[in-house]
Amino acid sequence: MSFEGFELIYSYSRRQALEDGVLLDISQEAKGGGFKVPVAVSDNLYHQYIKPPEGLEGEGQSPRGRLHDVLHMLRVAIASNKNEPMLFFEVLFLMHHGHHEKVKIFAEIGPDDDGKACMTICLPEDR
Repeated sequence: MSFEGFELIYSYSRRQALEDGVLLDISQEAKGGGFKVPVAVSDNLYHQYIKPPEGLEGEGQSPRGRLHDVLHMLRVAIASNKNEPMLFFEVLFLMHHGHHEKVKIFAEIGPDDDGKACMTICLPEDR
């Protein structure tokens, strides 16, 4: 296979990324938030921000709640950019007592390995 004069020497499929844990399937959680396509987040986004730092459990922080925040802010971003397949949005995460961090997140809807629609949510450097 060639692409504009270049020969493809390696490809990494979405399926492989999910199997390897580079992408984490959050489709069930996303479905509860109104998403109709399979959704995955990068392991980097999950471990840096969605999974709360130690000691914040008493502050009401949980992976489920933080993922809900990400999906909610993504829905808001989609509502203002209806026809864009890729977009950036921001989420505020409590990182330690009294300190929030505003994080820029990237989302893209596109085809999976079988050509069906899916969404990927990640940090910009994970793209």
